[in-house]
Amino acid sequence: MAKKKSIVTGILSYGMSGRVFHAPFIDQKTRFDLRAVVERHEKHAQHRYPGIISYDSVDELLRDEAIELVIVNTPNNLHVAHATQALKAGKHVLVEKPFATSSAEARELFALARKMDRHVMVFQNRRWDSDFKLLKRVVERDTLGELIELHVRFDRYRMEKSAKTFKETDIPGSGVLYDLGPHLLDQVISLFGKPEKSLKITSTHRPNSEVADFATLILNYQNGLTVFIHASLLVANPLPAYVLHGMKGSFQKVRADVQEDQLQAGISPKDPEYGIEPVGKEGLITLIKPNGDRELRYREALKGDYNDLFNAVYAQIRRDEPFPVKEEEILWQMEILEQSAWNG
Repeated sequence: MAKKKSIVTGILSYGMSGRVFHAPFIDQKTRFDLRAVVERHEKHAQHRYPGIISYDSVDELLRDEAIELVIVNTPNNLHVAHATQALKAGKHVLVEKPFATSSAEARELFALARKMDRHVMVFQNRRWDSDFKLLKRVVERDTLGELIELHVRFDRYRMEKSAKTFKETDIPGSGVLYDLGPHLLDQVISLFGKPEKSLKITSTHRPNSEVADFATLILNYQNGLTVFIHASLLVANPLPAYVLHGMKGSFQKVRADVQEDQLQAGISPKDPEYGIEPVGKEGLITLIKPNGDRELRYREALKGDYNDLFNAVYAQIRRDEPFPVKEEEILWQMEILEQSAWNG
């Protein structure tokens, strides 16, 4: 059987996300071949990837007939426009979160991909975080019995406004909810599916801020499980990322995935230490025994590995295997994000 060729790939921006979250995984020379990036001003990619093509514009990259897959990692409000352009140019597309700014836009993109006979996939990389993978194992093994309550948090402290104006300007797709919310919602939906009911709460606290810097989503499931999703830019002492309560006990885990920091430091995804959490960040399971005593169990997180996401991209394009982030899951996510908020 002939070996299937690598997927020639272009990245629409070589800023932080292109440099950290995409290029190191695409530059494999086996399943993927990193051919080109877009750098509108200074040209940096060639220092790390000699021979790479650095285009001045998105239009130029999309005209490159050799490119088969395009990674859309431009500002949030441009994701739909650039993904549309790429699909119409005959490319497969991997889109950063948020996939779109509304469920209507998302449906249009999925429909266009089917019309063009191309794959459009969503870069929900946090499914492959080490800390979330441990939570998933606890849920799947039914360690805590019937589940009652889950808290999922992404806490930061950033009083100053971001230099990325698309995140701080009152336009579709801006604010903390569309920045961090898609990660957390995707994790919850991947575990439990579509909630029966949901409530959105947002508020703004930083001086002169145009967008929400605090957001809570409350999801209620038919089996009685309630999920609280929190994202805030004003938490000086972060709480555990995951707290799960069930009839038999509880689980908690701090956010400790190291992949972003390692990639920022230039560590290769092929390094043996890549994705392995430091000692002391273990998850804690507290079980109640029949006699009422508490049993404490510490569990190391599983290895975090965004390579698995890119393996799934390859499998979708070359073998037509279903991508793990499903179309309906993204539509549920967008419907929850776009609902009217109770504003604090």
